[in-house]
Parts: sequence; C-alpha cells; structure tokens
Amino acid sequence: MPRRTRTREAAVVRAFGEPLVIEERPDPEPGPGPGQVRVRGEASGLCHTDIHAAHGDWPVKPNPPFVPGHEGVGLVEALGDGVTHLALGQRVAVPWLGRTCGRCEHCLAGWETLCEQQINTGYGCDGAYAEKMLAWADFAQPVPEGISALDAAPLTCAGVTTYKALKVAGVRPTQLVAISGVGGLGHLAVQYAKIAGATVAAIDVTDEKLELAAELGADIVIDAREHDPGEVLRRHGGAHAAIALAVNEAAFSAAYSGLRRGGKLVMVALPAHGTIQVPIFDTVLGGTSVIGSIVGTRQDLAEVFRLHAAGRTRVIQETRPLASVNESIDEVLRGEIKARIVFDLGEGK
Repeated sequence: MPRRTRTREAAVVRAFGEPLVIEERPDPEPGPGPGQVRVRGEASGLCHTDIHAAHGDWPVKPNPPFVPGHEGVGLVEALGDGVTHLALGQRVAVPWLGRTCGRCEHCLAGWETLCEQQINTGYGCDGAYAEKMLAWADFAQPVPEGISALDAAPLTCAGVTTYKALKVAGVRPTQLVAISGVGGLGHLAVQYAKIAGATVAAIDVTDEKLELAAELGADIVIDAREHDPGEVLRRHGGAHAAIALAVNEAAFSAAYSGLRRGGKLVMVALPAHGTIQVPIFDTVLGGTSVIGSIVGTRQDLAEVFRLHAAGRTRVIQETRPLASVNESIDEVLRGEIKARIVFDLGEGK
C-alpha cells in the first residue's frame, strides 16, 4: 500500500490583495540541503508586515502563492542533515531573519540584519501561518523554559524589533524617549525604554492604547488627536530619541519635530508609501539624526527572551484560531486591536 502523504493546514496568499485561503498542504521535509528543521507550530503572531506582504505593498515583493508569518513558535518535529544543536521536542522561535549568508561584512560585523543575501520568513520562504513549517536551524531561536508559546510569538518580532531600535538609539538612563504608536510593537517599546531607565512619552490616537501605555509605565501620554506631539515633547525639553512605530507618515514628522538638539529619530514602521521631509538647516544646526532600524539579530532575540523569562516584560495579546486570519487582518487595519493578535495553532484552528 502506498504511503499516505501527511498534510497540514496553512493560510496561503494566492494573490495580492485577496483574502488568504486556508488549505491543506503536504508536510514539508527538511532539506534537500543540510541545516533545516521541521517545526510543529504552536503560535504565530499577526504582524503588520504580514499584511504588507499579503497586499504586495513594498517595492520588493514576495512571490504568491506563499504562507506569511514571521512570529512563529513551535516544537522541533524533524531534524535535517547536520543539525545537532537542537533536539526533537524543543521549543523554538522562527523569526523574520530566516537565514543570512554568514560571510559578508555585515554578518561578520554583527549586523546580520543588513545581509543582502538574507531570506526572510513568510516573505522569501513560507512562514508561520501553518501547522508545520521549515526553518533553518541556526536561526531557529531556542525559547527558554517558562515562556509560553503565546508570549514568545510577539517577542519574536515586535519584541526584538523595538528592543533593537532602542539599542540603535543609544538610550541611556534619565533620557526622554518618545514612543510613537502604542500597539503590538509600542507596548513592548515602552517597557524596554523603562528597563533602560528612560523617561517615556507614549503617543497614540486611541484612549485604550494610551491607557495601556500608562499602565506599562509611560511617564507622559500624548493624545495626538488633541495635542501636537512635537510641541508637547519640546515643552519637556525635547526627546533624546523618538521611536517611530505608527504606520503613518504624519506621525514620523511629528516625532521628528519633538527632538531636542542631538536627538535621534529611529524609523521602524514601514508604511506602504511615504516620505518624511527633513529640514536641512534645522538638522545641521541641531545635530539631529534620522536612522532606520530593522528587526534584530539572534543575539538581540536571545536577550529579549531572557528579559521576559526574568519577569521584566509583559506581552499583551489576544488569541485567535488561524481560520480567523482574514477577519483578524481587517481588525488590525481598522485599528481595533489593543496590542497583538496571536494565532493559536496548538488547540484552536
């Protein structure tokens, strides 16, 4: 009798801008090259980047059909050739940085996130909106004991991305840090800035998110519907750093206008279209900087997990079945989600 092919459920982008399709796919097998593992999914966070991928928003586009998702967490189910540092049954996270070349100047200098040969999970290869997925073992991050899959998923992108942005900003104790956009990323950014010893100003346009920021330790909350964020920040001396997380180009400009001399605007969010006008005269005289920051390295993610395991951070998330993917995307686009949606792949479907 022929062997029956095992299948797993996945949410698939068949065409840009169309609803994702839930379908059965054959279980992926590690290989044919060495160094891969198969992961049985437990949880996958819904990141705005997944929506951009599904809509084909950015200049470099994925190739449909594909499975999005880069906040994947699950258990190692099969080991490919040469994999000895992971074990069957071990919980791992599968992040955006799916693989890099390991040889270029960026990789060798500790900036693997800038590698031009990188492959991104859920973009350049199938991702985590699936009951099973493949991952390169060297980039599958072990999840420490005591961290649930549902918490680990948002930390795998939202956490490491904001943690890295604060590193890039060089945040130090007593500095004023503005977090522009309090949601899946911003609620973690507030916490990392407080851990760094900063005074935190949180900016948003919804009562619920501003209340969440205050609950998580924000010292100043700015309702951008009623107040000019830049003006409020300047009344407090100006921000040493502003972390731009809102997917809105006006929010970038407002955050920049609130910098003090020598301040840094760190751009993280990626609107589908948008530019920011940087005044040359004020930038030169004020010594301000505009910097891009993209996710974080494997070491950054390990540090994020250690902080969470030590009880230093909280993940605010709502769980949903994978079958709700299209409705969940719509809710994110309408701004109705407090922080992060996480698809529970272990129990519900």
